[in-house]
Amino acid sequence: MAEYSPRLLDAEMLARLRRFPLRARRVVEGCVSGRHRSPFHGFSVEFAEHRDYSPGDDLRYLDWKAYGRSDKYFLKRFEEETNLVCHLLLDVSGSMDYRSESAPMSKLDYARRAAASLAYLVLHRQDGVGMVTFDDEIRALVRPAGNPSHLNDILEVMNDLPQRRKTSLGPIFHDLAERLGRRGIVIILSDFFDDVDSIVAGLKHFRHRRQEVVLLQVLDPAEIDFPFDDPTLFRGLEEAEDISADPASIRAAYRAELNRYLRRLQAACRAAEIDYARLRTDRSLEAALAGYLASRV
Repeated sequence: MAEYSPRLLDAEMLARLRRFPLRARRVVEGCVSGRHRSPFHGFSVEFAEHRDYSPGDDLRYLDWKAYGRSDKYFLKRFEEETNLVCHLLLDVSGSMDYRSESAPMSKLDYARRAAASLAYLVLHRQDGVGMVTFDDEIRALVRPAGNPSHLNDILEVMNDLPQRRKTSLGPIFHDLAERLGRRGIVIILSDFFDDVDSIVAGLKHFRHRRQEVVLLQVLDPAEIDFPFDDPTLFRGLEEAEDISADPASIRAAYRAELNRYLRRLQAACRAAEIDYARLRTDRSLEAALAGYLASRV
């Protein structure tokens, strides 16, 4: 892996993570034979359903047990396995630059490393992966491919980021839901600091397009714990005004509002059958990815 960016990939970590494959939980569309359920029916792998026999059908697939029970001819249909297509969506907006003193890296760096590792794991299984970077518009879109050299294209996009602006998740999700093409897994890495109703509407658009959706919410520990004690100047990272405040006087209200927002987002994900996992930037990336991937088995 010498040709890959050492800033984004850890060879030893990836070697350990290879035992946790990213498998589709839902039906996906692919181009070649693989390990994931396809919506297209053939005569291989796993029984799916019966259909009525028509003259000219292959008699090898007649279900004689069903004939014995009903005195009618039924043909067995099977689900073919297919290759996975994974779309990685990376939020590169200004708020992702935040890093507190207790975190080893910014949210963006943590999310980039997570995306790079997931891309590697998908390609290692000979599946296809694509990459989108966005803030309030789509900054880069790398179409899915399954060849190993494609990883360099994805890493290059994540290493060459423009000046970032504010977040606009809902409109971006609506746009991408129409662009991404055949169904697969959409993995979104973001802090999701935006209007929940707008986010949820965009996520439902993905689900309407029959994509499997995964939210990986990347948060700094200070955003969760609010550990500040002294009077502090809180700087706006996305065109918001700077605010001076006494943390002790707002801590309870801040935590209550954050928890309310997190509960709404998680409840919306459950209702739409969307996977949700929270990643803290002060926690091991390997442990976070291993824990999530193991939960999908």
